[in-house]
Amino acid sequence: MSKLLIIGFVWPEPKSSAAGSRMIQLIDVFLTEGYTITFASPCAKSNNAFNLESLEIAQKEIELNASSFDDFISQLKPDIVLFDRFMMEEQFGWRVAENCPEALRILDTEDLHSLRKAREQAFKDDKSCDKTYLFRDIAKREIASIYRCDLSLIISETEMAILQNDFGVPENVLHYLPFLIDDVSDEKKEALPSFKKRQHFVTIGNFLHPPNLDAVKYLSQTIWPKIRTQLKDTELYVYGAYASEKVTQYEDKKNGLFIKGYAKNVNDVMSNARVCLSPLRFGAGLKGKFFDAMQNGTPFITTTIGAEGIVNLGDDFDFVVDTVDGIVKHAVTLYQEEAMWLQQQELGFNLLSKKFNKKFHLRRFLNRVEDALINKETNRLKNFTGGMLNFHTMQSTKYMSRWIEEKNK
Repeated sequence: MSKLLIIGFVWPEPKSSAAGSRMIQLIDVFLTEGYTITFASPCAKSNNAFNLESLEIAQKEIELNASSFDDFISQLKPDIVLFDRFMMEEQFGWRVAENCPEALRILDTEDLHSLRKAREQAFKDDKSCDKTYLFRDIAKREIASIYRCDLSLIISETEMAILQNDFGVPENVLHYLPFLIDDVSDEKKEALPSFKKRQHFVTIGNFLHPPNLDAVKYLSQTIWPKIRTQLKDTELYVYGAYASEKVTQYEDKKNGLFIKGYAKNVNDVMSNARVCLSPLRFGAGLKGKFFDAMQNGTPFITTTIGAEGIVNLGDDFDFVVDTVDGIVKHAVTLYQEEAMWLQQQELGFNLLSKKFNKKFHLRRFLNRVEDALINKETNRLKNFTGGMLNFHTMQSTKYMSRWIEEKNK
């Protein structure tokens, strides 16, 4: 039986973040293929962590800069090692390569952290995000990690294009793998609350994620007051894990803005709301909140950044709006006009079915993994840049890690 080791940046929290949902999807893929899975992480578990024992997944707490990991992986001998974000590959990749060189190394980028950070800094500077923001140290680290792995999973077509066109990363080390979504059945569609049975606006997102925190600020200070003047009895419910005082300060009950915090059941939250409203001003990857909305038949409104990877750039959709007045106008109209609401609901179902079809992307991914396992040595010979980076990283990171380990004794 084949073995998979996942080295997690955090323990997966599918109810808290899209990254957690993504990880559970990947776990399900490998479980379906009969893999024995071990999940390891140096991070402490939170109360929101998924119960991996329910899936019969072995769990291992690992340490940074500790040779105990070498003993652990040498005994485990996994066939595949999946790194959850490039930071885990930086920390443990050289140890995997040294102690288990035959293992296929896969990086799940989640989203391009360098792109998200570049956009965040450009937003703070009130400038457009050009290559002076994109080509910074975090990008050098992330791209190096991609090269060092046999295969990197990229969640957005936009990010695939950026990696190939701006950074020159060869396509043969990349694989486009978006969220894996089952079709919404006709029975579920019919069971969903109708337009008239729904009310109010909703937004949701993990508040440890800066784009979500900024979106709440933007809504509270700029957008929601203008919507509220036109829809006087309508309310906005803000859900999300880790709602600290940074978030609760934006609550305005008098004007119908309520900070609700952690959502125990996102489907209940989404299916009872009439519109999902999330004007993201920076970020990267796919945004899980909009997939939750589409699966529950809830039309959403967002920005070009928010819709990235869901719709094609250049396509004209009413729900993708970047101006305050445009967002307000469409939000008010969508909330009031049932015909437009039903049209966008159906568009969401179609997007899930045609662009994020689980069966299609699952088979394509499994074929790619099988090919990568069979042709591992040949592919590594072709990837000289990756071999070079592995060599130098093992020299520099290895001795820095050994020094830290000795220092900590």
